[in-house]
Amino acid sequence: MGNDQEKTVKALQISIQMEIDGKEFYLQTSQKSSNKMGEKLLHFLAEAEDVHRQKFIEIYDVIRSEKVWPKVTLEPDGAQNLKTVFALATEEMAPTSKPMAEELDALQTAMSMENKSLDFYEEQKAEAGDDTERNFYETVAAEERQHHIVLADYYEFLTDPAGWFVRKDHPSLDGG
Repeated sequence: MGNDQEKTVKALQISIQMEIDGKEFYLQTSQKSSNKMGEKLLHFLAEAEDVHRQKFIEIYDVIRSEKVWPKVTLEPDGAQNLKTVFALATEEMAPTSKPMAEELDALQTAMSMENKSLDFYEEQKAEAGDDTERNFYETVAAEERQHHIVLADYYEFLTDPAGWFVRKDHPSLDGG
């Protein structure tokens, strides 16, 4: 593997640190959330980042010892479960809930982080040396994309709850 191995190891180290940073950010932000839905959502994302970190460490260890990208499986982190948690939690909240400015700023930061992670994993996928590595990065990138979508949905919910409810639950109004 030589130079390729060094490049791969460096990318894995960056990936591990991004996932550690993401988990820490989500845990800290969840403690400041103004509602249970935000807290649940951010905890779920923290757990997903930790699953990614563990997989990256597993891959890193194999590459360092065996000099090959291992065959690993990454079960989808439950983006559908994340959407379900979000949908159920919105049922419990009134459309007049007021978000804190800090929470909105944190969500914008989180969306930016997810986009940066997505871009990095897409870049790693494009430079991957084999299909196993490429498929792994593709899966992680898809999960990061889903995280961003759910965060954007939550941001919209907080900034325009009435509009969000109309768009999600009642696409048309009947004058009756």
